[in-house]
Amino acid sequence: MTGASRGSGAETAVALGARGHDVVVNYREKVRRAEQVCERVRAAGGRAIAVGADVTAEHGPSVLFDAAIAEFGRLDAVVLNASGGLELGADEGYAMRLNRDAQVAAARAAAERLSPGGRVVFVTSHQAHFSRTHAVPAGYEPIAASKLAGEQALRELAATSGINLRVVSGDMIDGTIVVRLLERRDPAAVEARRAHGPLPTIDEFASAIADAVESDARSGHTTYVGGADYLG
Repeated sequence: MTGASRGSGAETAVALGARGHDVVVNYREKVRRAEQVCERVRAAGGRAIAVGADVTAEHGPSVLFDAAIAEFGRLDAVVLNASGGLELGADEGYAMRLNRDAQVAAARAAAERLSPGGRVVFVTSHQAHFSRTHAVPAGYEPIAASKLAGEQALRELAATSGINLRVVSGDMIDGTIVVRLLERRDPAAVEARRAHGPLPTIDEFASAIADAVESDARSGHTTYVGGADYLG
């Protein structure tokens, strides 16, 4: 699972562990933080290892998935949760490299290794998924554009390659770093979302992602978490 060392990714890892899944917690630099997530997964009843791999690097996804197979014997599901672009100092092309290019590369690498019936779960936001028809918070435009491009590219890849793809799209998730950053940059946008009702919690979002891992839904199915006004 990419992007699993903090936030909703970490909670998803723990939720999967509680359901009896073996979990690979991917990290880029924060090994101690990833190990702490693994400890929580084990406490919940699952098995877990932390694997350092930069998914934007050429061989990053292969390193991650091969480590999963070496430790647990097979690869049944890949959760593509890593995303970014709001980080200070990120260059102009970073969002697209991570949110589109790395997602497609990871899905391709996974397709070569997934066990029969395996699936890929792509995690996105309503602010990206619905960005063609709904206003995007100020400063979030590069992330929205790149995550939507990533979702579209994955759907095209699934249609031509046979990858079993599921998408989970969430409204702003209360307590996540993205919402905290947006509260600094565009507090009115966050308040506008809260005006439609309570934002989904990290636990709710994590549970939905874990459900998608286990779901028998058709390839391409999208699960929506929160944001009823987007769906109306």
